[in-house]
Amino acid sequence: MNDENPSPGFFVWGLDNAAYGPVELPTLVAWIKDKRVLPDAWLFDERSKRWQPASDIVELRSVFGHREKPTAASAAAAAADAAELKPGALRRVKILASFTEPQLERFAQFMQAEKVRQWATVVKQGDMSDAMYLILDGELRVRINVADTEKILVTLGVGEFFGDIALFDRGPRSADVVANVDSVILKVSSSAFDRLCKEAPEIATPFLLAVGKTLTSRIRADNKRYHDTLNFVRAAGS
Repeated sequence: MNDENPSPGFFVWGLDNAAYGPVELPTLVAWIKDKRVLPDAWLFDERSKRWQPASDIVELRSVFGHREKPTAASAAAAAADAAELKPGALRRVKILASFTEPQLERFAQFMQAEKVRQWATVVKQGDMSDAMYLILDGELRVRINVADTEKILVTLGVGEFFGDIALFDRGPRSADVVANVDSVILKVSSSAFDRLCKEAPEIATPFLLAVGKTLTSRIRADNKRYHDTLNFVRAAGS
C-alpha cells in the first residue's frame, strides 16, 4: 500500500439525513452500480473538504456515463430567458413588488430562470440545499411521504417562494417540491446570494427584509392554527 497516495475517502448523505463513511472509491463505485448512490446524491470529498453532487466527482463521471456540456446554442437560449426577466414580470413575485425598476434590473442579474415540466421534482427531501426559488408562473406543491403516502403540506402559486432556508444553512431539504403544471421559477443560488450581499447590499437588504416579513407571517399563521387546534381538542374533551 502506498501511504503517499491514499485512496480518497467520501461520506455519503443518506435519505435519513445522516452521513455514511468514510467510503473508499472502489466501494463507492460498487454502490453506484448497485444504484445505492445516484448522480444527484451529495458526497463529501475529504480531499477538497466540501460537499458536491456525486456526478460532479471527477473519478465518478465515467461511472455515471457521459453528460453533455452546455453548447453555444443552449447558452444563447439561457441568455434569451434571462433577457425576458423584465421588471414587470419580476414584480409578480410578492417579495419584489415594492422594488424599483432599477432594483429589479440589478436583482435579475443574480437570478436564473428555469422552466419546469409538469410532475417534475424541483427539490427532493433529504438532498442538500443550495438555492431558493421564486415562482414566476405555474403552481407547485410541497409534500412529504408518510408510510408511502403523499401528504401535501402546502400548494404554492405565482408570486410565492420556497427553499429560502437554503440561503442560510444549506442543510438537507425538509420536503419535496413538485410542479403541478408546467411552471417557470427563478433560482437564487446560495453562491449568487453571497455575491448579491457583497456586490449589491442595497438590493440584498430590502430582499432579506421582504423574505423575513413573509416568514414572520407564516410563523404567526402556523401558531394560530396550532392554538386553534389545542382549543378545539380542549373543547371536545370538556
